[in-house]
Amino acid sequence: MLKLLIGGLAVLLAVWIGAGFAVVALSGRFEPSGRFVDIGGRKLRLVCDGPKSDKPVVWMEAGAWGLAADFAAIQQGLTAKGVRSCAYDRAGMGFSDPGPGPRNSAAIAADLAKLIEASGERGPFILMAHSMGGQHIRLFAGQHPDQVAGLVLLEATTPEMTSDPRAQPFLSRVRNVARATAAAGSLGLTPVAYYWGDRIGLPPQGQAEKRHAFVSGRHARTAAAEVLAWDQGSIQAGKVSLDRQWPVAVVTAGDAARMGEWNIARRAPERASRAGYYENVAEAEHANLLGLEHNGAVLRAVDHVLAALAPPSPQAK
Repeated sequence: MLKLLIGGLAVLLAVWIGAGFAVVALSGRFEPSGRFVDIGGRKLRLVCDGPKSDKPVVWMEAGAWGLAADFAAIQQGLTAKGVRSCAYDRAGMGFSDPGPGPRNSAAIAADLAKLIEASGERGPFILMAHSMGGQHIRLFAGQHPDQVAGLVLLEATTPEMTSDPRAQPFLSRVRNVARATAAAGSLGLTPVAYYWGDRIGLPPQGQAEKRHAFVSGRHARTAAAEVLAWDQGSIQAGKVSLDRQWPVAVVTAGDAARMGEWNIARRAPERASRAGYYENVAEAEHANLLGLEHNGAVLRAVDHVLAALAPPSPQAK
């Protein structure tokens, strides 16, 4: 009886894995957008779009499990407004080469500095971060203030949020999810969920890239490594501060009143800035804030930072 049960489970598992690979194969061939930039023996995928101009380039940092594709809708909107932007896949995520561990904020900020230097893009930049990317960008900004023109923080975490004891149950759940998805991805159990990969609402190319990353075992393992280093990265980011002269825009999603003290922590950089801006998109969620349906709020945040950076008109003098 036990042998029959084990045999049945093995057949079911094989069918599941086979169906998953069939789903991915039937989705069609595609090539990831952007280019691959060597940062010293390994390459990171970089996707830049929009015209070069005297406006600062918007440089984007994705959240946990994220990659350049997360910003495809926002990049599309910025390009239409004549603003250049760059998004990238962190080491081991999406289509980039893996990097050495641990994958904490210090490692990520160091890679970002190398990528910017090798990219040919010139700062200072408007740094945009989503979710956990907030602490990576905070550390980078503190280490490289000459590269910062302003900040746009989208549902971004802060070191203060992570250090709050009330955050630990949430972080524990996230770590468990990270371990589970890493195991499932490594065993080939995720491809059958290919079409669930885009919960943002992206344009077709970004959608395909997001879905391929979603079912990648390597992507899942690296995402787990980043999540497991969350506390360590938060401590690293907490050791630097943001310049009050930088204009800062914060955009949150969902019921702001329900989020209460978390949104107070998220808004701290905006409230400390000489030119702060805040918008809450009640009908949006943490992920789809970046998508085609809600990216208007993000574009308005960028507009605010650009306006704050613009020299005063002769009439205003």
